[in-house]
Amino acid sequence: MNELLVWAVGLPLLLGVPLVAWAGRGAQPARRRAAALLAGALTLACGVMVSLLAPAVFQGQTLLWQQPWLPEIGLTLGLRLDGLALLFVWLITGIGLLVVVYAAWYLHADDPAGKFYAQYLLFMAAMLGVVMADNLLLLVVFWELTSLSSFLLVGYWGHRPEARAGARMALAVTGGGGLALLAGVLLLGQMAGTYELSQMLDRGIQVQAHPLYPVALVLVLLGCFTKSAQLPFHFWLPQAMAAPTPVSAYLHSATMVKAGVFLLARLYPVIGGTPMFEWLVAGAGLATLVFAAWVAIFQHDLKGLLAYSTISHLGLITFLIGLGSPLSAVAAVFHILNHATFKAALFMTAGIVDHETGTRDLRRLGGVWRWMPWTASLAMVAAAAMAGVPPANGFLSKEMFLTEALAAGGAWVAVAATLGSVFSVAYSLRLVHAVFFGPAATDLPNVHVHEPPVPMKAPVALLVLLCLVVGLMPAWVAGPLVGVAAAAVLHAPPPEHHLALWHGFNLPLLMSAIALGGGVALYGLLQSRFGLPGYQPRAWSGARAFHAVMDGLLRGAGRLTTFTENGSLQRYMAWLLGAAVVVVAWALTGPDGQGLSTGPRAQLPATPLAWVLWALLIATGAALLVLHRHRFIAVVLVGAVGLVTAVTFESLSAPDLALTQLAVEVVSTVLLLMGLALLPATTPRESSVMRRTRDALLAAAGGGGMAWLAWLVLTRDHDSISWFFAEQSVPGGGGTNAVNVILVDFRGYDTFGEITVLGIAAVGALALLDGMRARRPQADAAGRAWSFAQPPLMLQVAARLVLVLALAVSAYIFWRGHNLPGGGFVAGLVTAAALLLQYMARGQDEAEARLGGHAGSRYTRWIASGLGIAALTGVGAFVFGQPFLTSAHGHPSVPLLGELPLATAALFDLGVYATVVGATTLMLSALGHASKQGARA
Repeated sequence: MNELLVWAVGLPLLLGVPLVAWAGRGAQPARRRAAALLAGALTLACGVMVSLLAPAVFQGQTLLWQQPWLPEIGLTLGLRLDGLALLFVWLITGIGLLVVVYAAWYLHADDPAGKFYAQYLLFMAAMLGVVMADNLLLLVVFWELTSLSSFLLVGYWGHRPEARAGARMALAVTGGGGLALLAGVLLLGQMAGTYELSQMLDRGIQVQAHPLYPVALVLVLLGCFTKSAQLPFHFWLPQAMAAPTPVSAYLHSATMVKAGVFLLARLYPVIGGTPMFEWLVAGAGLATLVFAAWVAIFQHDLKGLLAYSTISHLGLITFLIGLGSPLSAVAAVFHILNHATFKAALFMTAGIVDHETGTRDLRRLGGVWRWMPWTASLAMVAAAAMAGVPPANGFLSKEMFLTEALAAGGAWVAVAATLGSVFSVAYSLRLVHAVFFGPAATDLPNVHVHEPPVPMKAPVALLVLLCLVVGLMPAWVAGPLVGVAAAAVLHAPPPEHHLALWHGFNLPLLMSAIALGGGVALYGLLQSRFGLPGYQPRAWSGARAFHAVMDGLLRGAGRLTTFTENGSLQRYMAWLLGAAVVVVAWALTGPDGQGLSTGPRAQLPATPLAWVLWALLIATGAALLVLHRHRFIAVVLVGAVGLVTAVTFESLSAPDLALTQLAVEVVSTVLLLMGLALLPATTPRESSVMRRTRDALLAAAGGGGMAWLAWLVLTRDHDSISWFFAEQSVPGGGGTNAVNVILVDFRGYDTFGEITVLGIAAVGALALLDGMRARRPQADAAGRAWSFAQPPLMLQVAARLVLVLALAVSAYIFWRGHNLPGGGFVAGLVTAAALLLQYMARGQDEAEARLGGHAGSRYTRWIASGLGIAALTGVGAFVFGQPFLTSAHGHPSVPLLGELPLATAALFDLGVYATVVGATTLMLSALGHASKQGARA
C-alpha cells in the first residue's frame, strides 16, 4: 500500500503533464474541457490514493516508502506520510481540485488551457514531493522544482511585461534561497550522519550540539524565509500578482508560500527549541506579521491587499513555530488549515470581481453588492474569517495565537500581536467595504456586471462553508487532523488542547475585542481623516531595493566583462593557463604541498619505443610552433599528437583507451577541418613581440609544470583501487574487460552524466549554427583558392562498401566490449566515422536524402533515444528493489547457440552508442549546413 505514495507524486509528474499538454493543445472548447477534466481527475486520484493510507496515519503510524538511488552519498528516493504530510497533501489536492474547476470558467478562450493545466500539474507534483519527501536531498530537488514551476505559472501571461518581471523576481529570490537551503541541508546531513528524516528527527540534540549548527540554521532559515516571503524577502510575493487568479489562489493558500512554514515545522525537532531559533524565527515572524498587515491597508489593488495579508498570516504562523511551545505548534498547524480555506476563497472572489467588473482597483470599485449579492455574502464571511471574527475558523486560531503570545512573556510581544490583529481587521474591512458597499461604481470597464456562473462560484461557497463548519465544530471536523499533524511537528504526542469556539472570558478574548474595535476605528479614521483611497504612505520598498541590487550586479558584471572579454581568445587562454600555473605552484610549494623533489619510487629504463615516441612528440611540437599559422597543417599535426597518444596507450596495455583515442582523433579531425573550411587557410600575424614573449613564458610554465607534475606522480607510491575493479569485474559486473565494466556498471552514473553533456553540446551546436550561412573565403592571403569539386568516383564507390563494413565492425566492437576491448562509445565513433565518409563522398544533400528525413530532427531523436535507453536501464533496477543503474548478468543457455554471457549493462551501452552517433553526426550536419553559402565574391 505504501507504493501509493509513489503513484501520488509520479502520476501527475510523469503522466499528467505530457498528457494534459497534449489533450489541451488548440483553442477548441472540447480540448479545453478535456484538459480540465484530465487535470481534475489526476488531482482527485492523487488525493484519493493518499487518503486510502490516512487511517494508518490517524492511528499514529508514519508510512515510509524507500528506494535506494545513490546510497553511497546518502541519496535515497524516500517518501513518508505522517500527520503533517497528510494535512498538506489534502490541502494541495483538495484546493487544487477546486482551482481546476474555478479555472475552467475563469480562463479566457484565448488562454492556452493545455499549457495552464500542464504547468499546474507540474507544480502540484513538486509540492507533493516536498511535503512527502523523507530524504532531505530529494526534498531540495522538489523544492527547486516548485520554484521553476511557479516561475512558469506566474509568467503564464508572458505577453505582459509585469508578468515576466514578477516571474523573474520570484525565481531570483526563491531560487537564491533554495541555494542557501541546499548548503544548509548538506551541513545538516553531515552533522546528523544521515539525510533521511526518519533518522534525523531523532538526532536533534546531536545536531544542535555541533559547532556548525548556527551556520546550518541560518542557511535553512534563508531558504524558508525567502519561500514564505518573510521580512526582508517579502517583496517578491506582491509582484507575483500578475499571475492568473487561479494561480494566485493556489500559491497563496495551499502551496508555494506554505512550503517555507512547512519546512520550518518539518525540521523543528532537528533545529528548533534553541534560543537562537526562537529569536530568529519568532522575531522575523512577528515583525512580518505587523509590517505586512499595516502595508496591506494601503494597497489599492485587490490582489495586492490579499498578497500582503498572506505575508502577514505567514508571519503569524512563523511566529508560532518559533516560540518553541508545544501548544504554539498546535496553533500553527491549526492556522495553516484555516488560512488555506479563507485565503483561497478570497482570491477566487477577487478573480470573480475582476472577471465580472474588469478591474481590481479598489478606488474604482464600489457598490458591487447590488449586482453580485451572493458573491458579496461569501466574501464577507471569508473576510471575517481572515479578520478573526467569530464564529469563523480564523477566530479560533487567532485566539490560540494571542494566548501563545501572552505565554511567550513580555508586554511588547502581546502589544505587537494585538496591533497586528488590529491591522488585520482594518484591511479586511477595507476589502469588504471598498468593493461591495458605498456608492455604486460608474466607470467600470464592464458595463453589465452580474453574478458569475455557478461552477465558478461553487468552489468559493464550499470553502466558506468549511470556514463556518470548522469554526462551529472544530474538535469534530479539524481536531483529529490537527492532532496528528501537531504530533508530527513535535515528533512527540501533542499536549492536551481543546479546539472550541468559546473558552470563557479571558485576556485573549479581551485582546480580540480590542483588535476588532480598534480595527474598525482605525479604518474609519483613515477613511475619513486621511482619505484612504488616495493615501499612500512612503515606506522602504523591498522591490526597489531588489531592483537596485540587480542593477548594480548587472553594471558590475558589465564592467568586469568589458575588462576581461575583449574578443581575444589568446587573452582568455592566457588568464586560464596563468591561473592554473599559480594554483599548482602554490599547492606544490605551500606548507601542505608534497614538495618538488623526485619521489622514492624505483624508476624503469626507457624502452626504444618510448624514445621514438618522445622524438615524434618533440618534432611535432616544434613543427606546430613554426607552422601554427597554417590552419590545415596545424590540425594535421595535432592529429599526429593524438595518434602518438594512442600508440602510447597501446604500449601500456590499454587497448580500450587506444581504440577510443584513435576513433576520437579521426572524427574530431574531420569536424575541425569542416569548421576551418569557413576560415582563411592561414591566420594573420597580429601578435606583438611582448605578447609572443608572454605566450612563450606561459607555454613553458604550463607544459613544464605538467611534465614535472606527471614526474612527481609517477615517482611516488600511492594507494590504488585498481585491484578492486580487477577482482570484481567478473563476479560484480559479469565481464572480463574491466575498463568497460567500470564505464557501464561501477561508474555508470558518471558515464550517464558524460553522455548527457555530449548530447547537450551537440544540441547547443545545432542551436548556434541553425540558420547560419557563412560565406566561405574565395582565396586566402596568398591567393590560393579553396576547391569544392565533385568528390572522386572511387571515393563514392569505396564509401558504399566502407559503410557496410563499418557497421559490421561497429556491431562486433559493441558486442565484444564487455569482455574484450570495445564497447558502445568506440562503436559509436566508428559508426560516426563511416557516416562522415558518406558525407564526404556523396555530398551533404545526397547523404542526408539517402539517410532520410531532416538531419537536425533525426539526430536529435538519436540523442534523445540514447539518453532515454540509458535512463530506463537505470530506472529498471527499481523494479527489483535495487539502486539506480544496478546491473544484472548471467549466462543463460540458448538452443543452438549454447551458453550466452548477457548483462543488462549492454542496454546502457546501447544508449551510449546511440548518443555518440547522434551527437557526432548532428554536429557534422550543422557545420555542413553552415558552409552551404557560396564563396565570397
